[in-house]
Amino acid sequence: MQFFKPRSKRPHIEITKLSSLIAEDVVITGDVSFSSGLRIDGVVKGNVVARPNDGSGHALLVLSEKGQVHGSVRCGDAVINGAVVGDIEVEHFLELQSESRVNGIIRYHHLQMDVGAAVRGELIAAQPTVQSALVADNVVALAGDKLSHVERR
Repeated sequence: MQFFKPRSKRPHIEITKLSSLIAEDVVITGDVSFSSGLRIDGVVKGNVVARPNDGSGHALLVLSEKGQVHGSVRCGDAVINGAVVGDIEVEHFLELQSESRVNGIIRYHHLQMDVGAAVRGELIAAQPTVQSALVADNVVALAGDKLSHVERR
């Protein structure tokens, strides 16, 4: 008899990928691009964009509670605990921690949002792949104020 169902494999982030740091006392005016991992404790007045890497996984951005980005963000994985004034597009996994403040449109595939995180704008989920759409037999879809029950066959 089995009491607990094994946990399904959840998306995760490899923090060990961080290879670059924008320190707390640094202000960069202009766009920043990176390919592996970037931690921002300072301020970037421009876009922060991950370059395609050598296939070693998703490029990771960590924005600390002291960090700020005034521009758009585009990367594979992101852990946000600071301020972003601009749009965010994350290909894989986005974590909005309790001190995060985002003013813009957020496009994501997987999202974890802690209590206290604030978003002024829209949250837009990526369209699920065919494989993930076939996982559930019954799906409850929320669209605006409507609640509808959809059965998949």
